[in-house]
Amino acid sequence: MPIISKLDDLLYARRMTLSELAERVDIALPNLSILKTGKARAIRFSTLEAICRELDCQPGDLITYQPDDKT
Repeated sequence: MPIISKLDDLLYARRMTLSELAERVDIALPNLSILKTGKARAIRFSTLEAICRELDCQPGDLITYQPDDKT
């Protein structure tokens, strides 16, 4: 998948657990885990905003685009 989640890296850098972030942004832990593992198909802007607020980051710090190598 060409969209890569960097949530795990941000959590590590902020010394925060996924459970702590889930509580702070009021999102169910399984839903946040899906985002962390890169299996999410969509994310609401309100969720993205809450995560960025708590991790003090920009959306581009959280997700990146990496094109598939199809040649």
